[in-house]
Amino acid sequence: MKAACGHVFKYGDNVDTDVIIPARYLNSSDPKELATHCMEDIDKDFIKNVKTGDIIVANKNFGCGSSREHAPIAIKAAGVSCVIAETFARIFYRNSINIGLPIVECPEAAKEISAGDEVEVDFDTGIITDKTKGKSFKGQAFPPFMQKIIDCEGLVNYINQK
Repeated sequence: MKAACGHVFKYGDNVDTDVIIPARYLNSSDPKELATHCMEDIDKDFIKNVKTGDIIVANKNFGCGSSREHAPIAIKAAGVSCVIAETFARIFYRNSINIGLPIVECPEAAKEISAGDEVEVDFDTGIITDKTKGKSFKGQAFPPFMQKIIDCEGLVNYINQK
C-alpha cells in the first residue's frame, strides 16, 4: 500500500459532516462538484489552498453528525490523501474506508502536528512522520483487507475485482 505525504490542514474537535460538506450542496453526488465546497463553512480558503496529497489533521470525533458518504467523498475529491485524528465518528470511519479514503487514529500525532507541517504516513506500518518537526508517531496500521479496499479506491471496486 502506498504512503501519503503532504502539508497539513489542522482542525479541532467535533468537525461534523455539515462543515465538511454543507447540506446545501447535497443535491449533487458528483465528487468534483462536492470538492469545490469541501470545508468551506469551517475554512473558506481550504479549497483554494489544498494541493493533491495534502493531509487533514483533527482532534476528537472527526466526521460526527450525519451518516452521509458525501463528506469523505468531498475530502478525497479535494485531493486529500489522508485524515489523521484523535478519534473518528464510527460511521465516518466506515464510509471513508468504503470510498477508499485512508484515515488514521493517532491521538499523539493529532495533538502535536501543526497546520502547515509536512507529514508522511506509511499505511503499512502506521508510522506518521512530521518531517517539519522531525518527530514520528505510531498510528494504527490498516489490516491487509482494509489496505486492499483502499488500494482499489473503495469497497465497490474491491468487490468488482474479486
